[in-house]
Amino acid sequence: MQNVTLVTGARGFLGRAVCKAALAQGEPVRAFCRQADAELTALGAEVVLGDLRDGAAVATACRGVACVHHVAGLAGIWGRWQKYYEVNTLATEQLLVASRAAGADRFVYTSSPSVTFDGSDQRGIDESAPYASRWLCHYPHSKAIAEAAVLAEDQNQMRTCALRPHLIWGPGDRHLVGRLVDRSRQGRLRRVGDGTNRIDMLYVDNAADAHLQAAAALDPGARVCGKAYFISQGEPVNCWEWIDQLLAVAGQPPVNRSISCRRARQIGWGCEAVYRTLGISREPPMTRFLAAQLGTSHYFDIQSAYRDFGYRPRISTEEGMRRLAAAFAEQRP
Repeated sequence: MQNVTLVTGARGFLGRAVCKAALAQGEPVRAFCRQADAELTALGAEVVLGDLRDGAAVATACRGVACVHHVAGLAGIWGRWQKYYEVNTLATEQLLVASRAAGADRFVYTSSPSVTFDGSDQRGIDESAPYASRWLCHYPHSKAIAEAAVLAEDQNQMRTCALRPHLIWGPGDRHLVGRLVDRSRQGRLRRVGDGTNRIDMLYVDNAADAHLQAAAALDPGARVCGKAYFISQGEPVNCWEWIDQLLAVAGQPPVNRSISCRRARQIGWGCEAVYRTLGISREPPMTRFLAAQLGTSHYFDIQSAYRDFGYRPRISTEEGMRRLAAAFAEQRP
């Protein structure tokens, strides 16, 4: 009987947490990575190397798999559409085909709340919100197409759902927390807007829990099948107060300079135009998407996740901050 759990993007921040949570529950885990990982091997995962765009490697990774957690993806706010489309969209569609052919019956896709974001405030919206009608960068567009493919697959023999975790953070995070700290050290952080916008965020272990809970609920005919879910701490916070708290535990000063939302969007538009004209591949210091994310409210109603698969944030925001502070303290000489 097939019982292997496949986790793509297993070396990433969330993927690693999903692997650890599944292993802790006694699930045989196959970690699909582009590079070897001694920690995952030591924990008991079977590490399989390959690229999601390689059909043969994907087919090999899916052999004997019962459940797939597709966490891998290309994140970012800048770059070529073709790269995002290949990694986030086409690779997901290929993984769906390979998973179904291998006999997998459960597939959980890590999506993003940004699939519904068009640059305006999102206050307490639920999953009835449609996909965005305009895209400020390629990442959410490519994720939305992939999410739609995953949910449509539920009409076939494999049961699927999509999770939309928002702003994942915690010890070991090099993306959200790491970038904030780096920008602070370089003197490049500016408050965008009047500082009153509220946001949702999510501690990494809670994000991993949600993946396992959703997978366990994917029974035939269950309410979770073929649906997408916002996932968060369930307690919106003031964006800039929270950023200051993150900086404080990292030993950095609070953000003390600001810029209006309108000006930030203008700068973002200008940066994009210059970088696109000159063919610069590195990320601009500001983009329209980044300006909108930093200056607007975006928090979500997660009652559907509560109801359909029993999601509850096991780690409180306060406990998460204590753990993050302890991790930074261990790094200091």
